[in-house]
Amino acid sequence: MSLTITRRSALAGGLASAVALTLAACGGKSGSSSADSTASAASNATAVASEAPFYAAATAAPTGAVDVSGVETKGITVSGDTATIKIGASPEPHVTILQWVQDNLTKGTGISLDIVSINDYQTPNSSLNDGSLAANFYQTPNFLQQQIEDKGYDFTGIAKVHIEPMGLYSSTVKSVKDIPDGGTIILNNDPANTARGYRLLETAGLIKVDPSVALPTDVDITENSKNLKFKTVDGAQVARSMADADAACINGNYALEAGLSPKDDALVLEPGEDSPYANELVVRTADKDNAALAKLAALLNSDELKKFITEKWTDESVIAAF
Repeated sequence: MSLTITRRSALAGGLASAVALTLAACGGKSGSSSADSTASAASNATAVASEAPFYAAATAAPTGAVDVSGVETKGITVSGDTATIKIGASPEPHVTILQWVQDNLTKGTGISLDIVSINDYQTPNSSLNDGSLAANFYQTPNFLQQQIEDKGYDFTGIAKVHIEPMGLYSSTVKSVKDIPDGGTIILNNDPANTARGYRLLETAGLIKVDPSVALPTDVDITENSKNLKFKTVDGAQVARSMADADAACINGNYALEAGLSPKDDALVLEPGEDSPYANELVVRTADKDNAALAKLAALLNSDELKKFITEKWTDESVIAAF
């Protein structure tokens, strides 16, 4: 089986010119010994838009190697008995997971991965839509639904892979109760993750939001006893902006990139159990039954990968979702 070298740069064309509007896609797990409270967000899950129309577990992958005849589609090339899947993903932990799958699980399966590391959260979907990619791995169901509704994409998630926590972090205080009156909180500026941040602040006891609103904004805050101020910035800038505020709601992948430990550093974390924020393998709906993509989905839900995730991220900053 041929081994495709993983590319660490963005694709040309659409990838190179994409707008860098980072939209995080990370799930949550509690377990912090230093956190003031665990974000018991099970009740908030009902406020997250339903993923049902946009998720369908992949068709059962055949045992052994994929028959590559008929699997070639946009983003999948076939050479000999191997189908190479071009997949876009966030650097950490998504590319790390995919590279481990490529190195340890693809031999003899009939598939190989051409992994494209992408730092912004618009390019993976626009490139999947235009056929530059066959799949992407970076987003959660609420974000996927928002993108489908806003941009008209015809995408489907075919495997839930892992969860990362969104957490409330601060470089100035050690406890939620120490966040000062009139303090400033930084949030990710895309609608799905702004809403997720407000839900996290609600579970921290800092605000209350209208429970009837699926994607709350600042106008949906019904109680703000500390008169907190809220500032939204590009997702990749939230951790970097934390020093200029009293606290920040940081998505799990950006927390990891900033050297933060969700378990040790977060004031509050989302829970992992029954989290609605599992990171998914997403494909064009027309390709959801493609045998090569079904094989990849199976590898991303394998016992071997679960063991790798558990052993690599012992702090539970990344948790298997299957």
